[in-house]
Amino acid sequence: MTRSGIWAILSCCLMTLVAVLMPAFTLAQTTREDPIRLKIVGGLADVSQYVRYEEPFWRRRLSEASGGRIQAEIAPFDRSGIRAQEMLALMRLGVVPFGTALLAIVSTEEPEFNAVDLPIVSPDMETLRRTVTAYRPHLEELLAQRYDVELLAVYTYPAQVIFCRNAFRGLTDLAGRRIRTSSVGQSEMFAALGATPVVIPFGETLAAMRSGVVECAVTGTLSANAIGLNEMTTHMHGMAITWGLSVFGANRAAWQSLPEWARTLIRHEVGQLEEEIWKAAEVETGEGIACNAGMPDCRSGRRGTMTIVPVSEADQERRFRLLTETVLPGWVRRCGEPCIEAWNSRLAPIIGVRAEPD
Repeated sequence: MTRSGIWAILSCCLMTLVAVLMPAFTLAQTTREDPIRLKIVGGLADVSQYVRYEEPFWRRRLSEASGGRIQAEIAPFDRSGIRAQEMLALMRLGVVPFGTALLAIVSTEEPEFNAVDLPIVSPDMETLRRTVTAYRPHLEELLAQRYDVELLAVYTYPAQVIFCRNAFRGLTDLAGRRIRTSSVGQSEMFAALGATPVVIPFGETLAAMRSGVVECAVTGTLSANAIGLNEMTTHMHGMAITWGLSVFGANRAAWQSLPEWARTLIRHEVGQLEEEIWKAAEVETGEGIACNAGMPDCRSGRRGTMTIVPVSEADQERRFRLLTETVLPGWVRRCGEPCIEAWNSRLAPIIGVRAEPD
């Protein structure tokens, strides 16, 4: 065979080989996509919700669930240089594509958001679940219409209750005491009880109690144990004053820019994260009570010797009057006419109290 004939055969074989390998090579190129990279602003640093749930979810679990196709970085909002009051505005602008907003804080500008976490609206976890379920569609509408944000989850911290240095038997015994509060709504409620509310950041609560600035404080059952508040107080009430709800969402442009498979996966996985956080909040509420009182089932905190003040029938009656006469009217004054309709259509059937014009 001539040299030219050999080259012709080799050329034909080479072309055949290229034709066979080219589809596989093209497929490898198209499937070797760069991972989707997300930046998340989470909740409060150093608390259980962030350390045990949010951070591991975004740093590891979502990547594993997506087979490495989604990679995420997360930072707590209070260490991100972001003012909590500005979170929703920054999400609307797309500066924060995925973020967490505490409802009690953003409600200084948007009182309507915090209807479900007003003081003593949800005195227990069962009521909280019902109120959030009923109000969630309205939260979705508010976030979409006012901030162009897609709601992905509603989180809750454990119950915030009343701790005092001296004995008390119920809500009416708090008259005349100086009480650490963290919001306008809490302050209005305790003022109506005849107490003196003092708004103090959580990080300064222990110092304020130690120096005598306050004699009582409203804070989380387990977080109080973590900072040693149970060693400076003697009595803790069993009724939840507030919970500390937050919303997690995405700028809608950033959300829609993701491929459909990614949106479906994220929504599913975040839904599971949300339920885990709720279950943990319920467990940690009970754990805080058990540890502060030195009960045998205390596992994660330091055992104290506190007295747990049970929620009496008189407390329930006082709670209803406070809701009717103080908490709800104060919220309506801050919130306006649209809030009345939102409350009465969604929450009044559950809470048993209607909102009325001021």
